[in-house]
Amino acid sequence: MSFLFPWVLLLIPLVVLALRARSRRSSLQVASLELWSGLNTGRARYLWIPIFLRRMTLVLLLVVLARPQAGSTYSMDVSEGIAIQLLVDVSSSMDMNVRDLDGQNRSRIEVAKEMVQRFISGDGDTLDGRGEDLLGLITFARYADTRSPLTFGHDALLQIVSSLEVQERPNEDGTAYGDALALAAARLQNIKELQFGSGSVDVDAIESRVIILLTDGENNSGAHLPLEAAGLAKEWGCRIYCISLGDTELRPSGKMQVDKLTAAEKILEHISDQTGGVFRQASDYESLLSVYEEIDRLERSEIATRSYDRVAEWFWLPLSLALLCLLIALLLEASVLRVVP
Repeated sequence: MSFLFPWVLLLIPLVVLALRARSRRSSLQVASLELWSGLNTGRARYLWIPIFLRRMTLVLLLVVLARPQAGSTYSMDVSEGIAIQLLVDVSSSMDMNVRDLDGQNRSRIEVAKEMVQRFISGDGDTLDGRGEDLLGLITFARYADTRSPLTFGHDALLQIVSSLEVQERPNEDGTAYGDALALAAARLQNIKELQFGSGSVDVDAIESRVIILLTDGENNSGAHLPLEAAGLAKEWGCRIYCISLGDTELRPSGKMQVDKLTAAEKILEHISDQTGGVFRQASDYESLLSVYEEIDRLERSEIATRSYDRVAEWFWLPLSLALLCLLIALLLEASVLRVVP
């Protein structure tokens, strides 16, 4: 218990002394009390009660003016999440094979789906998962399609990823990652206009907007050039991580050889550099896994501990007691302890 204005309590002794002095001045001076020795019986012995209750009323009102309060402090972990748009190439070339950890051949799309799923949910080993982040999925071939809007429903997103297939229609085949980048950047720019359930999500706490582009070819379709889309992403504060999945020569350390970049990969590298992301090459399951592990380490949510003070006003308690004392005093003075003026 604390008081907002504790100095008011210093007035209580002064008020008590003043009331005592007043009662002494108003008392009747007599030579002897022998004639009244037998009158201190019955109601007379309780006449001090209304006086005491009135004085208690004044004291309690001073306590009310001091504003008694009860406060408590509690801490809460607040996660400043990340909004991530996952872009996956589903053109026909993604049906080509790459080697997995066992040396077996698997299609690029199957490896890409597994990596995206592990990135979302974690693998209990090197990937922790993105449980606190807002995730969306966009696929592209000749056209860019939003498979999942930005969502915290990661279970449903994992099912969508598992159902991805390459585009087999010739009239819809191609690689339009410029359109996909522009669409992803627009989604992230308008994030505050989206609705996420019953107001349990604070989108203002999302401090970082990220696009992860996985492709195995050059942009040959769509209405937006890759560099144009990258300019929009940069203007709207989005970082782009580009992953080139193909037949790439790598150093033993796993780092890319810059002098081996194709013209298409140089564009991807420029996009990443322009927006503050990174560009990496991958040629098989293991190298693709290392790329997603690196991005996972670079883009982590920050958890901050914030302290809050809760203050409850308790002035109502002494105020209620003061009113009760005054009411009892008035009732006593008007009934059983009534005196003749």
